[in-house]
Amino acid sequence: MIERQAQRMRAPLHAAGQQWHVTVERGRLVYQDERGLMDLAAPKLFGRHQFYNAGLAIAALRAQQALRIDGAAFEAGILNAEWPARMQRLASGALPGMAPDGSELWLDGGHNADGGRVIAAALGDLEERVSRPLVVIVGMMANKDAQSFLANFAGLTRHIIAVPIPGQDNAMPPESLADAAHKLGMRVEVSSGVEAALRSLTRLAYEVPPRILITGSLYLAGHMLAANGTVPK
Repeated sequence: MIERQAQRMRAPLHAAGQQWHVTVERGRLVYQDERGLMDLAAPKLFGRHQFYNAGLAIAALRAQQALRIDGAAFEAGILNAEWPARMQRLASGALPGMAPDGSELWLDGGHNADGGRVIAAALGDLEERVSRPLVVIVGMMANKDAQSFLANFAGLTRHIIAVPIPGQDNAMPPESLADAAHKLGMRVEVSSGVEAALRSLTRLAYEVPPRILITGSLYLAGHMLAANGTVPK
């Protein structure tokens, strides 16, 4: 469909894997098109999918003619990119202090099956580096497919905590989220909010401090950044 529309509008088409390519080699981003090859540092944003997001951004900039951009500027861009609530590590602020000592706290606003897939892949990479028990605290809007989203985490954790989204009348009730998790064979509990969920984890005996992911909605993510005192400028 995209190809047909491009032909109809007589617009040039630059497709990944055809006109341009991006690969990960020795932890670096390698981009190539008809204009040449660039060997760049890894993106600052966490997750293997961010290599391909960066490749798409590079392809878009190299396809336009209005601005001339050198390789150093491309590398500076991917090294300094900020994208709140996309596998964002919350290492400071109010929320980490509510979790068990030594925990990792991550925030991602993903809310559909594809978003869940890339989040799960990123968590899998973290697990390979340092193994920790994973807890997923999730809140979603009522029009989302909770089961398809949560299915991505079935092989990574069986501990799901369903929470409401503050101030959102169209949020999915935590009990409905819990039902979706139960159907996937996950252990799930319902909490009154993220803060209460974090505090509840301090009562559990962990041999290794857990890795905690807050996810399921950009509305929830925004509320968490505000509660943490780390709202983007």
